[in-house]
Amino acid sequence: MVLLLAGLAAVFAEWVAPYDPLRADYGAIRKPPGREHLLGTDHLGRDTLSRLVHGARVTLLVAVTSVLLGDGLGFLWGLTSGYLGGRFDLVSQRLLDVMLSFPALILAMLLLTGLGAGLHTIVVAIALTRVPLSTRVIRSVVLSIKELSYIDAARALGAPAAVLMSRHLAPQCVAPWLVVVSLNLGAAVFAEAALSFLGVGVPPPASSWGNMLGGVLAEAFRPPWWLVVFPGVAITLTILSANLLGDALRDFLDPRLKNVVGERP
Repeated sequence: MVLLLAGLAAVFAEWVAPYDPLRADYGAIRKPPGREHLLGTDHLGRDTLSRLVHGARVTLLVAVTSVLLGDGLGFLWGLTSGYLGGRFDLVSQRLLDVMLSFPALILAMLLLTGLGAGLHTIVVAIALTRVPLSTRVIRSVVLSIKELSYIDAARALGAPAAVLMSRHLAPQCVAPWLVVVSLNLGAAVFAEAALSFLGVGVPPPASSWGNMLGGVLAEAFRPPWWLVVFPGVAITLTILSANLLGDALRDFLDPRLKNVVGERP
């Protein structure tokens, strides 16, 4: 439900937001939540609710795009590596080990340092940090099924590798891949928020939940509570919802868990 509401807010931001998120009102600086500004205003008099709604568009756009790009690459990489095996698989696993040796945020910051700031580079940086998990999961699924009898029969009949991977192996990998995608979505939201908070993410004046929190650093004294609480709650609920969606998908799509539930008295 939270993901649905955030998605609707992102799509219909122009109709949901009561004000222009970039319009400064110096007569309404740091106003607490009230009738005129439901979630208050910031140090420039910008409406917090409007910035939060438009920030959902940027944050979710970055998160969804990076997850689809990274997990899509991970799906193809894991499928190919698991099926081919041999030297290609060995080199792939060592490369993934190198990527996993860096914390995801540190790796993303290093990539942004080399690629420069901007929405496109943030998407690429976060996407590359999502690749190892999906690659490892898909590879493990392929390794567990590629020697089954129906795969051997198709191979004996002369089916080429591309047909085996696309028709017989890939469909079996979709369910676990969807679980990884939902879990990585929460991680991508957190990554965007953290990078923007640190000043290397979404560049201003664009609003995102991360740089809304980062803007609090501009406060010389104790920042108003609403500038911290509302973006923080939005980030937390979105990540929690994505993780719960991943757990629900795993329980629904894993036949072993279904059997366990069905055997309970």
